[in-house]
Amino acid sequence: MNSLGTLRPFVTPTVKLNRLFEGCGIEVYAKLDLLQLSGSTKERTANGLIEALLDSGQLVAGGMVIESTSGNLGIALARQCVVRGISFTAVVDENANPLALELMAAYGATVNRIQTPADGNKLAARRQRVNDLLAMHPGSVTTNQYGSPANPRAHFEATMPEILAGTGGNLDYLFVATSTTGTLLGCQQYVRTHGLGTKIVAVDSVGSVLFGGVAGTRRLPGLGAGVLPELASSAAPDIVCQIQEIDMVRGCRRLAHREGILAGASTGAIVAAMGNMLPGIDPASRVAFMVHDTGVPYLQTVYNDEWVRTVLNEEPGSTADTGKFANQ
Repeated sequence: MNSLGTLRPFVTPTVKLNRLFEGCGIEVYAKLDLLQLSGSTKERTANGLIEALLDSGQLVAGGMVIESTSGNLGIALARQCVVRGISFTAVVDENANPLALELMAAYGATVNRIQTPADGNKLAARRQRVNDLLAMHPGSVTTNQYGSPANPRAHFEATMPEILAGTGGNLDYLFVATSTTGTLLGCQQYVRTHGLGTKIVAVDSVGSVLFGGVAGTRRLPGLGAGVLPELASSAAPDIVCQIQEIDMVRGCRRLAHREGILAGASTGAIVAAMGNMLPGIDPASRVAFMVHDTGVPYLQTVYNDEWVRTVLNEEPGSTADTGKFANQ
């Protein structure tokens, strides 16, 4: 039996927001998972993945975990591993936030960076590097965030029940950003197992292959995928919204300037998706969304005007420039 009680993720608050889309008449709630110890929802995922490996006996104290990550899961796994006496190697690509890499290293992780391959598929290259490292280190394991049922289970057992408790139930829409689709799938399974009427909205990036998307260049990590993860075959959201990266930037800034919540790019994408959809939603509706991570690792990208102009070749725009609520 593993002594996991002190390692479990926190129950984070779900708060009502009144200024984000002021005047829309819809109740909007935010699940503040940026308050997890490692700064993101991936704290839940990492705990569930490690716990499953320990319970199965595949992983023991003193062992080694190797995983592909775009940032947040790597930070969370680094923290989860260090408190259990497990070594951790994070396989990352050139899109990873430098601060995220520093955070992993601060927890004692080894960071293994791949170069972008000729076909541009960073995810496939990261996963191949994981396989190579597993072969080099007999006895090491991967948490396999892309296919392990422990990923969605963490959100079935905790995330969705917490959201419902924090909103008072009777939730009409839940907006979730997607990459491995683990959070989405866990919430989806809870809603359908319990016969709830909540519509699940998957927020994805333009350039992602999830949900029939076409592969393209993506500069911001943590949202979308270049290769379909195994879990995605079971993910069946009610609505899919694909968001341009400049709109992720503007969504982040809107959330920061209107509600004082500094969040990462995937949450900015959700704000943009909500801005597009809210005019068509019944004003009596209750809507919730995940604040997936803190915006601190994005200070030199999403929140930096020069980076936006240079890398995205766009003007940051007004903080109100988010979807159809641009003038509110």
